[in-house]
Amino acid sequence: MNKKLLTPLPLLLAATMTGCSLAPYQKPPREPTSAPVARAAIQEDIGTIEEKLYSQHREWRGTRYQLGGLSKRGIDCSGLVYATYRDQLGVELPRTTRYQSQLGRRIRRNELRAGDLVFFKTGHKVRHVGIYIEDGKFFHASTSRGVTISRLSDYYWRDRFWHARRLDLNS
Repeated sequence: MNKKLLTPLPLLLAATMTGCSLAPYQKPPREPTSAPVARAAIQEDIGTIEEKLYSQHREWRGTRYQLGGLSKRGIDCSGLVYATYRDQLGVELPRTTRYQSQLGRRIRRNELRAGDLVFFKTGHKVRHVGIYIEDGKFFHASTSRGVTISRLSDYYWRDRFWHARRLDLNS
């Protein structure tokens, strides 16, 4: 074998191994199980919250579903909740359904008000989230229809309803 090719091989191998070992792997920080909700920023009446939710729907309507997405090119359900609370209510929430489902306090379906989060079990370990608006309607990013408004009483959603949570929006 050619010695000119073999001579740089140990140096290249050493440089590669050193480069990998300089920055040890660190786990990314975990999202908090509850996010502080700035009450002063969200003290609004239910009518105002409904208007803001409809406004957000008009802005995002038809945006396709994209897992992990957070733009008009594609957004997922928890991303839409995150963007809506941030843009319309001035509140930062965790980005994932898992952590959003631990916020606030659990409420019954018959207690729902504008701004409450509604959660669904859509598969064995799959969860879905939307934001309740009014009269049994909620706003969400559907995997089949993109950003849309659906009814809790629709067969699909009624049978998959998991629970709802209130984040002190209307207190």
